[in-house]
Amino acid sequence: MEQESSARGAAENMSEIPTEFTKLFGIRYPIIGAPMFLVSNVEMVVAISEAGGIGTFPALNYRPLEEYQRALVAIASRTKKPWGVNIIVNKSNSRQGDDLRLALDAGAKLFVTSLGSPAQVIREAHKNGAKVFCDVTNLEHALKVQDLGADGVIAVGAGAGGHAGPVSPIVLVPWLKEKLKIPIVAAGGFASGRTIAAALALGASAVHIGTRFIASTEAGVDPAYKKAVVDATPEDIVMTTRISGTPAAVIKTPYVEKLGTDLPLALKILKDHPLTKKYAVPLIHFLGMRQLEEAALKPSWKTVWSAGQSVGLVHEIMSCEQIVTSLVEEYFATVSSLPTSSCRRSS
Repeated sequence: MEQESSARGAAENMSEIPTEFTKLFGIRYPIIGAPMFLVSNVEMVVAISEAGGIGTFPALNYRPLEEYQRALVAIASRTKKPWGVNIIVNKSNSRQGDDLRLALDAGAKLFVTSLGSPAQVIREAHKNGAKVFCDVTNLEHALKVQDLGADGVIAVGAGAGGHAGPVSPIVLVPWLKEKLKIPIVAAGGFASGRTIAAALALGASAVHIGTRFIASTEAGVDPAYKKAVVDATPEDIVMTTRISGTPAAVIKTPYVEKLGTDLPLALKILKDHPLTKKYAVPLIHFLGMRQLEEAALKPSWKTVWSAGQSVGLVHEIMSCEQIVTSLVEEYFATVSSLPTSSCRRSS
């Protein structure tokens, strides 16, 4: 009986990937289902959390506010595992206070902040025992959010979908690891068990996976979008400022090629001029988001689909549970195949 118990315990341990991040949330795997605009939904959040990771979604995926509240209630009723919400903390988001309050009331355990100061989110989340991880693309911002009390950072490197950073995650993660005292989550190009193993070796305590989950059965996007993710290669991902005014990664389609990847000169001048910037930036962002929404949710010749370079690692549409399982299995296979004591330092 004792031997059976020991064997069972070993098997259970092998099905977990313990890191600072997993211990912080009490979850099995260091996998965040990234909050993706227009893609992440209730079904995806629940499925990823139930599978052992932690699912998240952007608060602004549900509009008006009543729809957002219904989504929160639905998630809380379907899983007792930790889950999270992405809040845009830019001043242009007039909903952020309500988004935060309602998510805390519903029991969100993780908040991912983007595009502004996370001070209020950190303050209110900590009162309720929730944790805050902030999107960063450089050391300066990472140090600022650490000083504000963030529980961790999401290092968004080159290759990520959406608003990707300029630095390779191979450099960004260990660079931040050297300078910060808080956990680091790697984002940008992570869509397989091999890349999870690489991220942890670099010093990350979790990975932020978005593109892989676009090609999931739970994603409510147009089937053509999912197929495009499966069919695309890393060379099909281009950076464009045409959508939101800041560089964003999208799949190259005939429409994107026709549209071009730069803002029209008139809009660029308005965006950069001190007197018109505060009006032009929200307008550009709004028009771009409407364009993404039209393409993602229904057939459209205006095909603008957000995705990262990890499309090259996505080969089929699977359920979120199957995706998490395959990621974990490949992670363990990768780790077990690495050289161990047979590699000795020469004297």
